[in-house]
Amino acid sequence: MADSALLIGKGEDAALLRLAMANRHGLIAGATGTGKTVTLRVMAELLSEAGVPVFMADIKGDLSGIAHAGDANEKFAVRAAELGAADFEFAASPVLFWDVFGEAGHPLRATISEMGPLMLARLLDLNEIQTGVLNIVFKAADDEGLLLIDLKDLRAMLAHVAQNAADYAAKYGNVSPASVGAIQRGLLTLESQGGDRFFGEPAVAIGDLLGVDGKGRGLISILAADKLMQRPLLYATFLLWLLSELYENLPEAGDLAKPKLAFFFDEAHLLFADAPKALVERIELVVRLIRSKGVGVYFCTQNALDLPDNVLGQLGNRVQHGLRAFSPRDQKTLRATAETFRARSGLDTSKALQELSVGEAIISLLDEKGSPVPAMRARICPPRSRLAPLSADERRAQIDRSDLFGKYEDATDRVSAYEQITQAKEAQSKPSGGIGEALGSILGGGSARPGPGRGRPQKSVGEQVAGAIVRSVASSVGRQIGTAIVRGVLGSILKR
Repeated sequence: MADSALLIGKGEDAALLRLAMANRHGLIAGATGTGKTVTLRVMAELLSEAGVPVFMADIKGDLSGIAHAGDANEKFAVRAAELGAADFEFAASPVLFWDVFGEAGHPLRATISEMGPLMLARLLDLNEIQTGVLNIVFKAADDEGLLLIDLKDLRAMLAHVAQNAADYAAKYGNVSPASVGAIQRGLLTLESQGGDRFFGEPAVAIGDLLGVDGKGRGLISILAADKLMQRPLLYATFLLWLLSELYENLPEAGDLAKPKLAFFFDEAHLLFADAPKALVERIELVVRLIRSKGVGVYFCTQNALDLPDNVLGQLGNRVQHGLRAFSPRDQKTLRATAETFRARSGLDTSKALQELSVGEAIISLLDEKGSPVPAMRARICPPRSRLAPLSADERRAQIDRSDLFGKYEDATDRVSAYEQITQAKEAQSKPSGGIGEALGSILGGGSARPGPGRGRPQKSVGEQVAGAIVRSVASSVGRQIGTAIVRGVLGSILKR
């Protein structure tokens, strides 16, 4: 590793990933068992050593070993020397473990408000009318000072708006019960996949994913995604939130000496197979525009053609491991892949792709001017970390030692829309009557929410809670006064 370039491998020449070009995105592809994940690991280690934070999703559960120094391996040491990696030594990388479910890492959470109505609508595949209703719900919550933090807040607000649809119609527009029902069903599906664990507080600060350790090495954030991948809607929700947060919160940076963050999508073919349209569109947008914010996005997949064309065309740094051509379709894929590389004199790329052994690849990285260098057959440098994953105890110890331990572990549930609406309903349901009701009406200002057509200003839920409490107290006082009056009247009659 030099000050401005990372040695990924070596063939006729050194295969150098230039830090200034690392935000031009990249691709690691190849058939199963050809060494893709090891290449991803090598790139992540080198980027971290250069001070670049890394985020990656651990789909198969085999990346955690990057937090532990590799075991003494003479073959790796010899190979590193042959490839010119003179400073090679086994070492651990600084790692943060994350888990939406809070089991194998620090919990990852976001609030409903951060997600916003448009992203939620696209994620739940709502139509135009249903999206409009969701916008009304968010707007009404903002206007009435009701916090939307978790799923129960949003569901309570949906129910509240539906029950008082006539009151909201004049200000925001019609609210269809059918649309509310469709949204509630979508939220129920999301909740069943674990959405109630993801939405809440404390929400993760994006800055915690962009940190460095005391030695200036970039932190490698590893998301435990083995269970998450079995819940596609929740996984899509998380990625959609994270990509949007990165894009919206990071300032424009232009051309930097090195990226602010390198984002790795492992097993990307699984990501795009059944991904919601909203997620695919967001990934395409981020890949096109986030380069100028200093973020490099790298996809690791079995076949480059698994990626959308709009994404594939943006990937300048490419490492292609071996491909198999056992069927006519495979042969077509092989030819198409070979044609995407810049030709090198004396190298038959199509033939070489079938001959590559484990740990070899066809590499084409960007030069200092941003142009892809001619394709080169090269051997990949060995990783410095342990290939075997951490045991459960080792992972737990790593989490407990983290500087972030305790910041996100305990979920909080402050007073928000659900609690405020529930309190309002409970206060309004308390019995009152007679003189007490009349007095309560005077002191409490009448009905908390006028019926349609009465022409009175609509009160917020917060005002409803206060008014209901006042009416409840006034009702109690009124009943006592009424009882005293009756006793006085009856006493006078009986005395006669």
